[in-house]
Amino acid sequence: MWVACPKYPGCGNAIVPHANNARARGGRMPRYIVEREYPEGLRIPLDEAGANACRAVIHSNLAEQVTWVQSYVSADRTHTFCVCDGPSPEAIRRAANRSRLPVARITEVSVLDPYFYR
Repeated sequence: MWVACPKYPGCGNAIVPHANNARARGGRMPRYIVEREYPEGLRIPLDEAGANACRAVIHSNLAEQVTWVQSYVSADRTHTFCVCDGPSPEAIRRAANRSRLPVARITEVSVLDPYFYR
């Protein structure tokens, strides 16, 4: 059920910063890459049902203070790499369980881009 919500009208607008995000690491919530496996391939309808599924994940995440930032889907649709902000890996797992989403691996990350040295 993970595809970047901006593909669905109105769904991307549901992602909002949490009041408690100014907790960790310099006032920011830690960021994670959540790897998910879909052996049969990820299928999300490109209609209102897909948008509703996306919204349900976003709203379910709120209980754990998890924010889904965006996701990348492999070409064969069997893996997703979801960028999420949250207080801990355990909170990410609880949010995933609540939405019945698989979790293969959670890795805390920070940004490194080619413009760092300018």
